[in-house]
Amino acid sequence: MEMVNRERLLQEFIELVQIASHSRNERQMADTLIAKLKPYGVEIQEDDTAAKVNGNTGNLICRLAGDSSKPTLLFTCHMDTVQPGEGIQPQVADGRITSDGTTILGADDKAGVAGLLEMVRVLQEQKLPHGNLILLFTVCEEVGLLGSRNLSPDWMKDADYGFAFDSNGSIGEIVTQGPSQAKLEVVIHGKTAHAGVNPEAGISAIKLASQAISRMKLGRIDAETTANIGTINGGTATNIVPERVDIVAEARSLNADKLNEQTAQMKAAFEQAAQEAGGRAEVTITNMYPAFRFTEQDPVVQIAAKAAEQIGVTAKTLASGGGSDANVLNGLGVPTVNLAIGYENIHTVNESIRIDDLEKAAQLMVAVTQSV
Repeated sequence: MEMVNRERLLQEFIELVQIASHSRNERQMADTLIAKLKPYGVEIQEDDTAAKVNGNTGNLICRLAGDSSKPTLLFTCHMDTVQPGEGIQPQVADGRITSDGTTILGADDKAGVAGLLEMVRVLQEQKLPHGNLILLFTVCEEVGLLGSRNLSPDWMKDADYGFAFDSNGSIGEIVTQGPSQAKLEVVIHGKTAHAGVNPEAGISAIKLASQAISRMKLGRIDAETTANIGTINGGTATNIVPERVDIVAEARSLNADKLNEQTAQMKAAFEQAAQEAGGRAEVTITNMYPAFRFTEQDPVVQIAAKAAEQIGVTAKTLASGGGSDANVLNGLGVPTVNLAIGYENIHTVNESIRIDDLEKAAQLMVAVTQSV
């Protein structure tokens, strides 16, 4: 895949990471992509997700027409980044791109975005045959996959196979399993009283919460399942028995039954601990995204593996404990795997990516179009 223009790709990546695009503020990034794609005959539409997520930008659904006798392939990356992501000053040294150490770099996921732009150019310049392609650039991935979760299934109904380019790891790694996630929002109600004068008249919501949490299985439950208490907020002053605590927790599993069992156990622990002491617990469970699981015999995996071989890297399948837009797309009926693109130390000021991996990722994208 020598047709990938390494220097052009590098310079475009450097340009893109300097565009501030934290979640709900992707407008400049989207406008830049629209301007870059239109000259290549790409049909571009923006959905109505902006209003749904209280942001300034919707998802971009871009279509590049091809041979309709071939499967329609969906490629996806997200436009948003985490903070601190403003004023990024990329540095290039020793074959690696970093920030200046005061911000993230934004390779998550602008390495993917830059690769897809290069892929479109290569296909057009080299007149390479391909089927119909859908490029999906989502918003608000970093704040709960909100962009893809608000995507209408109608946009994706033509897609046969999907490929998300948003995983750390070595080029050639294919995430074939991803967990479902459930979010627990909990309110513990106790009873207020003066902590020094008559604490006996109160019921400490903080104590109830701690008793409930002490009864739970948390952390690594088994090879497929995890659970975590994320935030606890409650109390107003040291001399007041706290009457309310708000808790946000999560559970994840590759197995739907195990996820349901874990969340039920956590819910019961909150409710029972509160009831025993005369308090009350309100527990709301929201399924955030579905799990997915493929084998090496599934066509979407075989396409990705063949593409890896074409660019001279070893294909390797693995399971992930994290969620991505691939989870949501699978839930919408598009068989989708998540492919590693080589970025490292994401969500930190030490984030980086090797130029070789940036180039290999773009080569992989081109190769996927040639592997069906």
